[in-house]
Amino acid sequence: MNNNSRFLLNTPELIKENKLLSLVENQTTFNLNNCEFSIYETHKAAFGVKLHFENIAFTAMLRGKKHMKLDKKTSYFDYYPGESILVAPGETMVIDFPEADQAPAQCISLSLNPEFIEDSLNHLNYHLPKVDETSQWNIQLDEYFLFNNKALASATNNIMRIAMDDNSHKDIMADFALKELLIRLMQTQARSMVEKNIVKNKSRIGFVVDYIKRNLHQKLSIDSIAKLAYVSKSNFFKMFRDELGTSPNDFILQERISKAKELLANQTSIKETAFHTGFSDTNYFTRVFKQIEGITPKTYQDGILMR
Repeated sequence: MNNNSRFLLNTPELIKENKLLSLVENQTTFNLNNCEFSIYETHKAAFGVKLHFENIAFTAMLRGKKHMKLDKKTSYFDYYPGESILVAPGETMVIDFPEADQAPAQCISLSLNPEFIEDSLNHLNYHLPKVDETSQWNIQLDEYFLFNNKALASATNNIMRIAMDDNSHKDIMADFALKELLIRLMQTQARSMVEKNIVKNKSRIGFVVDYIKRNLHQKLSIDSIAKLAYVSKSNFFKMFRDELGTSPNDFILQERISKAKELLANQTSIKETAFHTGFSDTNYFTRVFKQIEGITPKTYQDGILMR
């Protein structure tokens, strides 16, 4: 996913400093049957702060900035709102807060019950097997850094709302919400892997996505692509929904616009950009681009020039 399109999460109000137990990674926890939901706040600059998770954890930035690493996996990187990180069991975050004096940092974590995850994945693989027989519902611990898309952000906001709500049925509602979050997480991971060409030609979806990316300049027929992937048209749509959480038509359109933005950033003319991304009519290209991006191709290109 293009990081310019990342979706921000809802942000609970910050706790007043005089009510915090700690100015660094102050933790407010809400316990659920199969999840521990926590909100962390940091109000002063700090360095080398360690945060350890015994179980798999889904984390997301709400406001501010972290400069951090996963101790067993990465070097230091910046972590901003609109981004999420999946933390493997037994992993430790090592975090710097260089700007917290001026801009407090706020993030969330969802520490998940491993048995709940296993049961959910087994249920999906048994009752809702994927069209591609080489693929199963599975969480990829190596695909840990994600840009929030609309679906993942919505599912995360939902579990946040339920966890913080005073409701006698919150555990039941949270279990349903967690199942959706797991599905959205796996679909976001799959989309990220597709964009990095990690699954290129290793699966039906990998083959199809690679074919689409290489042929954005021409008309793309769903019927023809489904035949190339050796699946029926109905299964072709199911494959996209399961793997990537979107329809093939929407995926193709998103890829056309993403490619168009690359070309416009390189100062390709609007007419040539439309041609190279499969739009036969420049006016239609302009309308579609504005509908998706909120601005015209010319305004987008002028904005790139002014940076």
